[in-house]
Amino acid sequence: MPRFLKIAKTLLSVYYAYLVEYRAELLFWLLSGSLPFILMGIWIEASQAGQFALEPVQFARYFFAAFLVRQFTVVWVIWEFEKEVVQGKLSPKLLQPIDPVWHHFATHVAERFARLPFVIGLILLFFALYPEAFWVPSLGQVLLCCVVVAIAFVLRFVIQYTFALFSFWIERAVAIEQFWMLFYLFLSGMVAPLEVFPEPVRQVVQWTPFPYLIHFPAALLVGLPVDAVRSVAVMLGWTGIFLVINRWLWRRGLRQYSGMGA
Repeated sequence: MPRFLKIAKTLLSVYYAYLVEYRAELLFWLLSGSLPFILMGIWIEASQAGQFALEPVQFARYFFAAFLVRQFTVVWVIWEFEKEVVQGKLSPKLLQPIDPVWHHFATHVAERFARLPFVIGLILLFFALYPEAFWVPSLGQVLLCCVVVAIAFVLRFVIQYTFALFSFWIERAVAIEQFWMLFYLFLSGMVAPLEVFPEPVRQVVQWTPFPYLIHFPAALLVGLPVDAVRSVAVMLGWTGIFLVINRWLWRRGLRQYSGMGA
């Protein structure tokens, strides 16, 4: 355990120092995830003209929470891993005594801390522009939401890293992620909260990993009714499934990678 903590501390400090050198780039990446704010305006206008399950202020709070959740669950490991495999940069990392995945994981975790000041600034700006949407969640809601966001990040990371392992066989594994994004955008709760979906569709979607990546954590934070125990169980179940697939692809992929002359 002390060795693990020492390695984790070293990786996080190194990648954090690297990331803070590009704070302007982090700000642009943060703003690129502002889609929930755009959709918030659309749904607020729609709710004022029609009958929906949520009130305008609830839509504002939900999409604000969705924006926050997305800031802490965004993942890009497939682009980095694909480049390492295609360009042969994975080989030096295979000589190190740790799995290369920990480099990517540490980069993602360090990036969360690096973008935190910008997130806080946008929170203050949001409530300055929409003071009627201000609310104070309970301590229990905040703590539970933090735990769920951490699980959602791990699930999102494992899913995308599993797709990234197909780089051992195809040159454009990113195409798999782009296809996955079509379902992610519409079923995760980014485009619309699940409360506006027809009941039969919602019942089916709740057994997929998509709504637990954004909707479930956001709903917890704003106080929408959710089945927390079942939702966490589904999240852990999908994480376990993708972990098994991931390790199987990793072992087979290494044989393929070495067979290419690496």
